[in-house]
Amino acid sequence: MVNISINGQKIRAKEGANVLQEAKDLRIDIPTLCYHNDLTTFGACRLCTVEVKTDGAWKLAASCQTEVAEGMEVLTDSDKVKESRKLAAALLYYKYPGTQAIRDVAEKLGVEVVPTETDSRDCILCGLCTRTCHEIVRADALKFQDRGLGRSLEEPKIEFISPACIGCGSCAYVCSTGFVRMEAVDGKRMIWDKVFKMAVCNNCGRYFAPVEQLEFISRTTGVPVSNLMTCVSCR
Repeated sequence: MVNISINGQKIRAKEGANVLQEAKDLRIDIPTLCYHNDLTTFGACRLCTVEVKTDGAWKLAASCQTEVAEGMEVLTDSDKVKESRKLAAALLYYKYPGTQAIRDVAEKLGVEVVPTETDSRDCILCGLCTRTCHEIVRADALKFQDRGLGRSLEEPKIEFISPACIGCGSCAYVCSTGFVRMEAVDGKRMIWDKVFKMAVCNNCGRYFAPVEQLEFISRTTGVPVSNLMTCVSCR
């Protein structure tokens, strides 16, 4: 444990924890669009900026990527913090003006938001879907592509690797803007333009999971698929 203070409140923080999680534990509202406490941090949206004092100097830092340290002081609502968050929100709004999640956070942080009926649900490259697919599901069906030497990519994007996708829907669940959409029709699930056949529960007869997801679980656990053909409600 380490001793830190957040907005003047002294606390004992878990060693190795990040400032954002410690602030959330104190019920301090810090905006973010790319953070999840079960995933590695990415620091893409920069909305969680705080002011941190270490070694006698104050600096702005992304709270999700700032590890607590003995004697650290943190301010979550200083003028510099508010200005930095507003700028980050303004930049996101400029790039994705029709995405409601962006509009909501921008307006909350003081950015002037123009009324619109557009609902574009843009991908803001927060990385939640790629990290979930890799770290939690371990299917690796999504890959973050960025610009760099030897690459002709005009803009960063999320690459969908169709053969690896098992249709679990975890990416749609964590997506912060609604860009990743999942639909279910007539015993089929559609996600990322791929169609999955749904398995039927042996007990209640309801569709409950994609067949490819059950086959993936069987391969990774050694449990026969026949033993997985029961929905959560009937187990």
